[in-house]
Amino acid sequence: MTVRPTPLYNLVAIVSKPILYGLFRLRVRGLDNVPASGGYVLACNHVSSFDPWPLGMPLWPKVWLRIMAKSELYWWPLRYIIDGAGAFKVRRGQADTEAIATAVRLAREGHAVMMFPEGTRRTKGLVKKHESRPRTGAARIALEAGVPLVPAAVAGTDRLLRFGPLRVAYGAPVDIDDLRGSDDLRAASHEATDRLMTRIAELEASLA
Repeated sequence: MTVRPTPLYNLVAIVSKPILYGLFRLRVRGLDNVPASGGYVLACNHVSSFDPWPLGMPLWPKVWLRIMAKSELYWWPLRYIIDGAGAFKVRRGQADTEAIATAVRLAREGHAVMMFPEGTRRTKGLVKKHESRPRTGAARIALEAGVPLVPAAVAGTDRLLRFGPLRVAYGAPVDIDDLRGSDDLRAASHEATDRLMTRIAELEASLA
């Protein structure tokens, strides 16, 4: 099926593209590693709340990133903006089976589902309620949906006040075919996550 961005997503993309590539000097590599069609899970390191911005724009207009957004953001009228940007709700710190099921359905329908396996940004101001550590959600979604698990890395989004440079790297899909159809989804998800985090670390190191 053809997956088309919402008008709000298109508007943000049109306005953002010259800002990202001009003011913030965005440079991208590995676009040829991203599947040309069909759904997939795009999994990336997480250094800033702005990470989805440079990750999604190089893929537009062919790809519309669908992103999990924490449930605390879903208040009126912000929820309508978040929905229009392609996000869907997740209750962090819980085993949110509904969010996982939504992500699996979207991936099967041909969407690109954006995930941050670390679960939260690595550094924050004040007190962090959730610690950054690898989680298996991205791998589990890819395994259940039967779609590619694509690693990515971003750098520079934690230094936006310096106006760049922003760097993004997309890697080849992680090889998890041997884990598909496993009787032990939990163990398979952990193994896939280990492979994924290794690839993300390699991509991130290449951006240094």
